[in-house]
Amino acid sequence: MAEDDGPNREEAERALAELHPVSLGWALTCCRFDREEAEEVLQTSYLKILEGRARFNGHSSLRTWLFGIVRRTAAERRRFRIVRGLSLARWNHRQPDSSPLPTPEGLSAQAEQQDRLRRMLLRLSPRQRELLHLVFYQELTIEEAAGVLGISVGSARVHYERGKAAVRRMLAEDGEN
Repeated sequence: MAEDDGPNREEAERALAELHPVSLGWALTCCRFDREEAEEVLQTSYLKILEGRARFNGHSSLRTWLFGIVRRTAAERRRFRIVRGLSLARWNHRQPDSSPLPTPEGLSAQAEQQDRLRRMLLRLSPRQRELLHLVFYQELTIEEAAGVLGISVGSARVHYERGKAAVRRMLAEDGEN
């Protein structure tokens, strides 16, 4: 980054370091809780910023801007994997395997609850899951979350309410079993 274009490299690195824990949480959500993929997305996002390919223009908070970069980077990687997978499938004349990730053994009670919630969130639409994550885990307002996702505030409110209602239903269903 050039000094006249905004913060210098040290300031950018310091800001990224401060936001890293919440950025990793957001990257995990954008990558369907695949930690390795989330770390790759976050690393690529940081490189875009430090190399000047993504510039902060001050139209939102730094955190909201960073979350937008992480979301777009995750989508780019997802599209790349899909295209690559389709090319390989054509080459092999078969569809690529899509096996679920194994759950780590020996989870504590808290980790089991988090896993249960994660499974519920995965049953939501991607938009609902992203909104709930931004509002509940990243403590953004619905308006800020709408900005990160690039959707209208009205649309964000609808997805937010539908997502909460779906989680309530899933919790009630689990309570009955």
